[in-house]
Amino acid sequence: MSSPPPPVPGSDHASTSPGTLDRALALVRFLRAHCPWDAEQTAESLTRHLIEETHEVVDAIRSGDAAALEGELGDLLLNLAFQVVVGEEAGHFDADSVTRALEEKMARRHPHLYGLGEREDWATLKAREKGEASVLDDVPTGLDALSRAHRIQDRVAAVGFDWDDHRGAVEKVEEELAEVIEAIDHRPHDAVEEELGDLLFAVVNVTRLAGVHPVSALTRANQKFTRRFDALESLAQARGIAFGEASLAELDQLWDEVKRGERHPDG
Repeated sequence: MSSPPPPVPGSDHASTSPGTLDRALALVRFLRAHCPWDAEQTAESLTRHLIEETHEVVDAIRSGDAAALEGELGDLLLNLAFQVVVGEEAGHFDADSVTRALEEKMARRHPHLYGLGEREDWATLKAREKGEASVLDDVPTGLDALSRAHRIQDRVAAVGFDWDDHRGAVEKVEEELAEVIEAIDHRPHDAVEEELGDLLFAVVNVTRLAGVHPVSALTRANQKFTRRFDALESLAQARGIAFGEASLAELDQLWDEVKRGERHPDG
């Protein structure tokens, strides 16, 4: 039997009992009061740690290591609690207002679950919330470039500015690739950079339409290349081949051998 949704924010049944987040907030308040380093931190100074911890959580998820994920989630929770406490101290908001804003947003976006109306598609709900604001106004500038490109494309797709399927996006990649080659051969550096940016943006569109996030795809590619190059180094060392002295043809031969070994691990 499925559990009911939480009470609609502002209702008589909304819970205000303390919980895990309160303990994290109490920990941060204690640190702010007794540790000089913690006391001098600002919302801005903590952003680097927040981003790093988020990436470490993602790494732990991808590794499948539950113990590591538990620890990294704790570190991320600490950083979130820090941001709440710093905002609280500045009088901007507090834990209750942050949680209430989240509850209200989720109720608006799931009216059929809260008895507030019929189910509506996500794009319609977002458009109503945004009102007259630009479609791209709320795309975070702090996202990495690949994620931001993906988010931008999602936003404009929601209002109908999109390819019918991945084929149109693939053709755009081919068009942009041709422009990159032409720019490298005949145009100044700034033009090459611009055309390469267009090519990357077009590739992100292909990943989106294929149902893949570009960061996930590139992360897997990085991991695969690292794994194969590590194997190439081991193979070169075993055969007495020295980097810096070996030709590209020799290294390519080792690379192909590593790839064949991955496809046929039993030989």
